[in-house]
Amino acid sequence: MDVRQEILNRPMRPFQIRVLVMCILLTMIDGYEILVMAFVAPHLAKTWQLGPVQVGYLLSAGVFGMALGATLVSPLADRIGRRRHILVCLTFITIGMALSALAENVTQLVMLRAFAGIFIGAVLSSLNILVSEYSSNKRRGTVMGIYGIGLNAGVALGGAATNILIATYSWRAPFVFGALITAALLLVAIKALPESLAFLIERRPKGALEQYNAISERLGHPRSDKLPDPVEAKAANVDQGTLLRGAMLPRTLSLWLGYACVIAAFYFANTWTAKLMSDAAGNVNMGARIGVLIAVGGIVGSLLFAGLSAIIRPRLVTILLLSLGAIVYVLYANLYQSAGIALFLAVCVGIVSNGGIAAFYAISPSVFATTVRGTGVGLMIGIGRGIAILSPIMTGYLIKAGWTPQSLYQCFAGLFVVAALAIFSLDRTYRGRTEDPDAPAALQPATLARAR
Repeated sequence: MDVRQEILNRPMRPFQIRVLVMCILLTMIDGYEILVMAFVAPHLAKTWQLGPVQVGYLLSAGVFGMALGATLVSPLADRIGRRRHILVCLTFITIGMALSALAENVTQLVMLRAFAGIFIGAVLSSLNILVSEYSSNKRRGTVMGIYGIGLNAGVALGGAATNILIATYSWRAPFVFGALITAALLLVAIKALPESLAFLIERRPKGALEQYNAISERLGHPRSDKLPDPVEAKAANVDQGTLLRGAMLPRTLSLWLGYACVIAAFYFANTWTAKLMSDAAGNVNMGARIGVLIAVGGIVGSLLFAGLSAIIRPRLVTILLLSLGAIVYVLYANLYQSAGIALFLAVCVGIVSNGGIAAFYAISPSVFATTVRGTGVGLMIGIGRGIAILSPIMTGYLIKAGWTPQSLYQCFAGLFVVAALAIFSLDRTYRGRTEDPDAPAALQPATLARAR
């Protein structure tokens, strides 16, 4: 019996739900660590007397590291397995966060944030894949939307905890806190996190049968004498093993372009909005409040995606969120000066920017075949964040050149339009074709697949 097919075609079981919860907790840590610098920056700028360009480099350092990690380290998951990859990344994230608390100048902090970012960026692809593979076909979009709340809940945790930690200790305390909770969850993950069944079946690493049977028993199935046959036929691997050939070319490029646009808008909103609103209001706490509200909106956006995905195709829900994003950013650009309206629109910004990211994490694993899934998703994250590196840095230069928050938000609204068009193009490539990326006929017309 192929337990993988049981997972895909039957209702979700308690073990699968525990995997989801574990991954949500891990993405909460990532959400906190990705954007902790955004909450620390207003305080650190005063302590170290930093200008906007220096702040921009600090905010971009982690993004730079994440781009490197997603591009260079994520593909290792296709070789060593999702579970081992996640544990290695968590170990180095703990070290990077702890060392960040010891930085004595801007250069050191930039380097250490980049180091931690390498493994933050790398771990996300494996977490996305693990949740996707342990979800049933019927509920995958909803499950992935629920999983998306982790990143935003972590950002909200960062915003709520940072002011208390800094007020009680110093700007270093949020990094110490991040290191401690990451170390704690690493210990939990060592005991509780399973390997990807698809990886065990398709790659067949040493000890694969024993791991497969352990997972099978936790799902209530009997042990097997041998692993199921691999699903991916050689004919399928010829086409699907290449990310940039045949029908995979427009899918891959559309996905990567859309993610690059929305991640740039995401990082602008999540790294600079708190600082911009602090400066506009003359109150550093106002910026922190805005930052928390954006994160809260992100949770709402993820849940909105989860709910809509239960009744509408996830890619269409993604297009809807991205289109709404362009509208919200334009509204924020023109109404942010009113404090009450700005607080409400901050939630809306979180819904569309953080919710848009959750949507991409939900739809991306199913685009790629198992043997290249870590590479495909990792490169999406890496290339997108490589482009997004420029977002906080260029914002700093644009502010120095005299750009207003209104102009900046209108500019980034345009990226949502491009992202929506890219996912519309991606969705069109599935017309008349199967949705299963591991099926030998996945890239052939449905009529031809049936004929076989």
